Amino acid sequence: MERFSAKLGLGFLWLLSLLPYGFVARFGEGLGGLLYRIPNGRRRVVLANLRACFPEKSEAEREAMAHDVFRKVFRSFAERSFAWFASEKRLMRVVKIDDQANLPALHGQPHILVTLHLSGVEIGALALTDYLRKNVGNAGCSLYTHMANPALDAAVKALRSRFGATMLERSENIRQIMRTIKRGEALQLISDMDFGERDSEFVPFFGVPALTLNAIPRMASMTGAKVVPMYTEILPNYEGYALRILPAWENYPTGDLTADTRRMNAFFEDAIRPRITEYYWVHKRFKHRPEGMPGIY
Repeated sequence: MERFSAKLGLGFLWLLSLLPYGFVARFGEGLGGLLYRIPNGRRRVVLANLRACFPEKSEAEREAMAHDVFRKVFRSFAERSFAWFASEKRLMRVVKIDDQANLPALHGQPHILVTLHLSGVEIGALALTDYLRKNVGNAGCSLYTHMANPALDAAVKALRSRFGATMLERSENIRQIMRTIKRGEALQLISDMDFGERDSEFVPFFGVPALTLNAIPRMASMTGAKVVPMYTEILPNYEGYALRILPAWENYPTGDLTADTRRMNAFFEDAIRPRITEYYWVHKRFKHRPEGMPGIY
């Protein structure tokens, strides 16, 4: 049954990839808008996150924001059809790359690419691996978390590496990840989720204590890696996305692990504020709470 459901879902995405991009994006948004109207746990999570992070907004404003979050999230799901199945030419017509960091010049030097869960995170990651492959001859590496469905897990892992990227399991030996960084291969890391208490600490995220991985400043300190922030934003009029690769942070890490982790969260906030509803508020960002503080969900 798991194999059948995986084939059915991926087959549907393959069919979507044959259609014009604008139709696919609108289809995803329409589906998300419809699903928002059905009472569900994820809608409650989105509203709880928005109440915690934007208390100055009215309930009506947050409801409208949550509705648009669902539209953007399901748009991103539909657009996986392009990320995973569209030809390289069609994909790169949809994603414009703005490389302010000059990644080809960093190849061979230790560097870490840090990003967050905006709507375009999946399609941006695939476009980046193609960009790296063409410009430096190495598509880089990404960390990967296993999916519950083994058939879907294997298929998605292969699709995410279709331009030659190496997929490293998040649970793999840290030494292998460190060797990848030291070789100067681009390592993409998404560090804006609550992965539990291990190697994490509470730092503010929109004023709310959020359990946040401190692995990036620690790895940068151990390897001498530059940390390059990036994000993928929606372009107007269904033109696609822009992947913004910003210059590497200066004087980072500082040796103050808490301050360095806070700086990373501050970057996430800066990337989210102009496009609040593009963020994946469907995640339980505040799943763990400091001792004595009430739960959010």
